[in-house]
Amino acid sequence: MAIDPSRDGAADPGTANDKRFFGHPLGLATAFFTEMWERFSFYGMRAFLALYMATAVAKGGMGMSAANAGIVYGLYGASVYLMSLPGGWIADRFWGQRKAVLVGGVLIMLGHIALSLPAIPGFGAIVNALPANGTFYLGLGLIVLGTGLLKPNISTIVGQLYSKDDPRRDGGFTIFYMGINLGAGIAPWLCGYLAQGKGFRAWLVESGIDPNHAWHFGFGLAAIGMLAGVIWFAYASRFLGDAGKYPTVPTDPVVAKQDVTKLYIVLGGVVLVPVIFGILIATDVLASKSAVADAFGIILSTAAFVLFVMMWQKAQDEGERRRLVAMIVLFIGCIAFFGVFEQAGGMLNLFTEKYAEPELFGMTFEATYYQSINSAYIVLLAPLFAALWLTLNRHRREPTAVTKFGIGMLLNACAFIVMLPALSIIDNGSKISPLFLFALYFFSTMAELCVSPVGLSSMSKLAPKRMAGMVMGIWFLAISIGYYLAGRAGEVAEKQGKWFLFLFLIGMSTVVGIVLLMVAPRIKRLLGEETPAPLPSATVTAE
Repeated sequence: MAIDPSRDGAADPGTANDKRFFGHPLGLATAFFTEMWERFSFYGMRAFLALYMATAVAKGGMGMSAANAGIVYGLYGASVYLMSLPGGWIADRFWGQRKAVLVGGVLIMLGHIALSLPAIPGFGAIVNALPANGTFYLGLGLIVLGTGLLKPNISTIVGQLYSKDDPRRDGGFTIFYMGINLGAGIAPWLCGYLAQGKGFRAWLVESGIDPNHAWHFGFGLAAIGMLAGVIWFAYASRFLGDAGKYPTVPTDPVVAKQDVTKLYIVLGGVVLVPVIFGILIATDVLASKSAVADAFGIILSTAAFVLFVMMWQKAQDEGERRRLVAMIVLFIGCIAFFGVFEQAGGMLNLFTEKYAEPELFGMTFEATYYQSINSAYIVLLAPLFAALWLTLNRHRREPTAVTKFGIGMLLNACAFIVMLPALSIIDNGSKISPLFLFALYFFSTMAELCVSPVGLSSMSKLAPKRMAGMVMGIWFLAISIGYYLAGRAGEVAEKQGKWFLFLFLIGMSTVVGIVLLMVAPRIKRLLGEETPAPLPSATVTAE
């Protein structure tokens, strides 16, 4: 989850002295629990989405190949981050962040309901009347649109609860991000149990319900989670003061009118483009899923090129162009990191389901449960990393942002290096111990702590104030491209095999990490000073 510093306005006077929530404004509780439930729904569904798509139809899944499941997973994740760009702009200019969050939450809830329809009594006829898998793609589309409205704006509301010099500000974001990790940590266990748990499936059989509907009960719990978030936000918005209540409407009527025209264009594109891609992906008639994904990749690449060209043209002096070079380096590092990190919900999820022992310490450990490990490691490791950076800072040895990115990529490589012995075990016809995956996620989480807490903040410090919004777009676009690349990994594994994919991820992470470490001193000299990076007190889960 990223913050847009450009939209953090002055704090409402009513919240300046409010200390009713652990010494913070009571509005922080509004954002905390809303975001906790939104992340519950997002990560609960993410935990088994790829598994559901790749499971045979006879077992209640969609019967996709691993490659096609990865493509849909990647396009879905990339679209979520891409839609954050128009979602933030619509809130800024027309709705205000508060309305955008509420509408976004409702759309997310409706999306999960669409995904759960086959398990709801009386809705079978509706599902059968729609084209094949119509409710599935409709559900994903609604979640994409809703998350695009909610994701960039709930963090902005938190920022508006504090003035920029309020000493509670960093602590407030730390508490807020604990809500993210709480929701993301418990959701895979609960939603995953409903989707995959043998005990729950046995209960369905005893109740006279088709156990293949278990997947849709998992989607249904995600819908209930988002419903709880919507109800809480609607009730607790009264504690926010003026935070997120009003849009920033241009005072010039000509500019305001131009914005309305842009709004119609943006809304048309936001609705029409996903519908077109959804139909193409769902039908496989006009183009294969791989061809559609190729087209989407071209769009992402073109958008990145256009954004950087625009920024280069708008640069007013050589100093701004030097900072833009540094942003390009961070942009590439962000793409590379998320391209590897987001294997967790796609390729690694399928890998775990197929090759990992289903028991750990005498208890059943479903593939979905592994999606909780990252959040647990975040909570455990974040204080250690914060202490490490602080100690290095006191000795004037804290790494620059580019150096931290490089370290993160090398840790990403280590995450897959520890899996190489596991591949040998698999080749011998045996399943691997879950401890291999615990080790993988340990290194992956350390990599995240070197990248996610510093990325957007560092880029926003490099950007001129008039380009702060565009820089936010670049960061989200980098995550989107990374998610997209992660989704294509299934094709590589299917065509080239597991060894090739894992060695490729190790090699790519190592090369990118070394290059980042090599260019870091040059970037530092280019800027004339070290680019400060914030301490990772406010930690995130990808995303």
